[in-house]
Amino acid sequence: MIIVYHLPDAAPGNGTLDKTVLGPDDAVPADALWIDLVSPTPAEDRKVERYLGIEVPTREDQQDIEPSELIYAEHGARYLTARLLVRADEDDPSLAGVTFILKDAVLITVRYDQPKAFAMFAQKTTRPFACGRNGEEVMAGLIETVMDRAADVLQMASERIDALSRAVFASKVDPGTRNAEYQATLRALGHWGDLISKQRESLVSIERTMLFLTASLRAAKGSKEARDQMRTTLRDLQSLEEHASFQNNKIQFLLDATLGLVNLEQNNIIKLFSVMAVVFMPPTLIASIYGMNFKHMPELESTVGYPLALVLMVIAAVMPYFFFRWKRWL
Repeated sequence: MIIVYHLPDAAPGNGTLDKTVLGPDDAVPADALWIDLVSPTPAEDRKVERYLGIEVPTREDQQDIEPSELIYAEHGARYLTARLLVRADEDDPSLAGVTFILKDAVLITVRYDQPKAFAMFAQKTTRPFACGRNGEEVMAGLIETVMDRAADVLQMASERIDALSRAVFASKVDPGTRNAEYQATLRALGHWGDLISKQRESLVSIERTMLFLTASLRAAKGSKEARDQMRTTLRDLQSLEEHASFQNNKIQFLLDATLGLVNLEQNNIIKLFSVMAVVFMPPTLIASIYGMNFKHMPELESTVGYPLALVLMVIAAVMPYFFFRWKRWL
């Protein structure tokens, strides 16, 4: 699918963009500012390539890990591929490659998934003075929206992590549901840790594209306003990366704390078994002695031998128990 955003015919200077979904036989408008290729077919790729005289990268090209294959300039166009977080609100968040192509005054985006930031920015294009007048300004607005979405994801994760922290260190925990709560906490920490790690990886890839754009603006002696905006965007990106790193460290701390509590719980169980073994050891010794098959055992002939053995076993079991309680080992 090809979605084209272009200046409106009625009021081209009001900063809004009109949206047009091209059909198979429709040509690309001459006043297009942003061409959004969503899961394009080979025929749609060729249509845009003929219009702008460029090559549109495929899904396989976006999955390359070499920076030189993701960020480069060719035939007067700048290719910048970043990995954006998708399905952040679901149980299976992932990263999807998105390629930004700047050719003359046109921005082309190639994507095979649905990052929420694109839908958010598409709504902004209908507001006055919310978009730029060329491809670079449109891309700057789109990157800002991506950062806003990343900030929302990190804020949501931060609130969930704070709730998990309060649950981990809660003073009153029902012993009957303690193990189930620990398991749920570990699963939740794993989910939010994975989400934050993917979001940080996305921010790092966006930072690489912004550094490339900053260098290209400096080389082309771009306007001071554009360079200042790039520096501001980079500072915002770095602050978000630091926040993501902090959240990762907090998750690691909570993971260690939860595992420590699980170990304490296991140690208490093992201690209980150890104490019970010690408590029953003296009675077992007495029973073993009087269970021997020797002929000459004085107590066997006594009428109080059996009750005496029982009393000795009870005393031998009770004394270690009270000794452990006195030492506060129980």
